[in-house]
Amino acid sequence: MNKLLLLKEIYFEAFKNWSNLFIKRYFKVFSWLCFALLAIVIYAFVFRVSTGFAFD
Repeated sequence: MNKLLLLKEIYFEAFKNWSNLFIKRYFKVFSWLCFALLAIVIYAFVFRVSTGFAFD
């Protein structure tokens, strides 16, 4: 839980004092997209490992 709170604090610190609203929103959307894609990759890997897929 402590690591999750640390990641949350780093995320909020990264966007705290940005002046251009467009760039701020763009990087927020981009970071959430990266998190979502990473979650999909981890899910796919765990699914393949759990079903016994042979990585040849």
